[in-house]
Amino acid sequence: MQVLQNGCFAVSTWSLHRLLGAVYGYSPDSGKSAAPKEPYGPGGAALIDMPAALAARGIHRLEVCSFHLPSLDAAYLSELSDAMVSSNVLFQTLLVEDGDPSHPETAERDVRWMAEWIDIAAALGAQRMRVIAGKQKPTQENLARAARHLGWLAEQAEGSNVRVVVENWFDLLPSPIEMNWLLDRLDGKVGLNGDLGNWAPPAKYEGLADIMGRAEICHAKADYGAAGLDADDYRKCLEMCERAGYAGPFTLIHDSPFFADEWDGILLQKQFIEDFLREALGLRTA
Repeated sequence: MQVLQNGCFAVSTWSLHRLLGAVYGYSPDSGKSAAPKEPYGPGGAALIDMPAALAARGIHRLEVCSFHLPSLDAAYLSELSDAMVSSNVLFQTLLVEDGDPSHPETAERDVRWMAEWIDIAAALGAQRMRVIAGKQKPTQENLARAARHLGWLAEQAEGSNVRVVVENWFDLLPSPIEMNWLLDRLDGKVGLNGDLGNWAPPAKYEGLADIMGRAEICHAKADYGAAGLDADDYRKCLEMCERAGYAGPFTLIHDSPFFADEWDGILLQKQFIEDFLREALGLRTA
């Protein structure tokens, strides 16, 4: 794994949603409001401060959920980009959190809305823009519709230095069969952000082994129970990444109230992966 050499980790702002507080409901649906809401509480920090907070913890890649952007004005985007640069933090991915390219009625509207985020991602200096591949059932018709619209979206991103990626997420992509079909159909125009927590065990393990060799980035989401981190599940997921030859960074996805301080969960997962990678390297070189 390449990550063994460079210790490459990112953090998604979703992992800090309680700390960040307000979310902004940007949507292609004009009936929905982007006014701030606080479903996770008022928060205690601003997004603009996250690059420095990551750098202070030795992490130099950030992924930002679109709903965590308090403004889409050019001045704010420039300020956030400057904060990334000054902290030596790479903007790995802008996560566009709405839209459905597989919907029989609203797909065209949604994908045109997604295309508006390309310029935002470029202004922020993001390497990638992750979009939702589709939320409809995985019929051939829905898959073909998603592929057509995602291919068009990738064409709109040409020349922007922003690569469009999708995720093994929602009803359209319940298994490697649909995931691989979609990627094959898109012929490299759209990349894969593999997520370790979106598919359910036990089938997800073989599923991850099947797709993670195609992934460019990885949402390394851990499950938590009453006793804390589910180490068996996390290890099996990482073993599947190893088996598939995954060589990219791990984005630490923490989504649990187990720790009062979200940073504690994030850093625990980072340490778990580092320990796993050292052990895997030792086994390969022994």
